[in-house]
Amino acid sequence: MLVNWLIQIIGIVLLFALDQLSKMAITMNMSLGHSIEIIDGFFNITYVRNTGAGFSILEGKMEFFYLITIIALVILGYLLYRSQKDPWYGKLSFVLMIGGTLGNFYDRITHKYVVDFLDFNIFGYDYPIFNLADTFLVIGVALFIISYILEHRSKNRGI
Repeated sequence: MLVNWLIQIIGIVLLFALDQLSKMAITMNMSLGHSIEIIDGFFNITYVRNTGAGFSILEGKMEFFYLITIIALVILGYLLYRSQKDPWYGKLSFVLMIGGTLGNFYDRITHKYVVDFLDFNIFGYDYPIFNLADTFLVIGVALFIISYILEHRSKNRGI
């Protein structure tokens, strides 16, 4: 049990570190608004600052984000604690969500904005620019949904 917790904490720390190192690399090597084309017409690295949430909604509402993030971290921590008997992918979903949440929370506390840089144009839609923490959050939510569906199916089958 202790080993599982240690692995999960190490996972959260590694995800946080990977997110922060990627943002540091962007801020140290690019000027704000600068864009580097990686895949023509599909993927750029573009340095922007986001003072809101996804799609820049609620821009500049830092106190709101602090409160929501603290509540989310408490809930995610509790759910991770409760998931210790769940399959690995259930626990991994919470590790990813906590790591991603901490990455963006740290930015908001230290900079009053979040560093975003992953810039995709998908089938002509210029997708909002995001970062690794956002990616961890989305993958974590997807894994949580898959875990929930699989658990629900197995209970209905009596497995």
